[in-house]
Amino acid sequence: MFNVQQLRECVIRPTLVTIGLHSAAAEDLVVGTWATESSLGTYLVQRGNGPALGVAQMEPATHDDIWINWLGARSADVALMKGMVGSRFWDTDKGRPDPQALVVSLDYAAAMTRYHYRRVPQALPRPGDWAGLAAYYKRYYNTPAGKGSEAKFLADCERCGVIA
Repeated sequence: MFNVQQLRECVIRPTLVTIGLHSAAAEDLVVGTWATESSLGTYLVQRGNGPALGVAQMEPATHDDIWINWLGARSADVALMKGMVGSRFWDTDKGRPDPQALVVSLDYAAAMTRYHYRRVPQALPRPGDWAGLAAYYKRYYNTPAGKGSEAKFLADCERCGVIA
């Protein structure tokens, strides 16, 4: 498990500032998502042979959908993402990174987690509103049919030190 304060200060916050999508609530939501999805990096591939990857446990289909339906038309964002993943994971034929970049690049994973939430038209809850963030996560990241729950989000955030 990564140190939560270092993830916030060294990865999540600077990445969200770089992509122009930082707010205290967004930072809380990204770190909370990582706490519940991967125990802050304990798991980098989904347990049980599932497809989810990286600290955000994002599925390749979701990754690709973000690129096809959100990032593809935003050339400045594409340039930023290309810089984050470098040539090793950039798929020139598809014009986007291979989803495997979510495993090896924390800043890329932070950006993709935030972009996933950015596509939601509903405003983010207030920073520090952990119950609101848990509900937002469940509805928009884990989905109503997913195995996660608001209670699990809150428990994982407490266990990982996200919620003091």
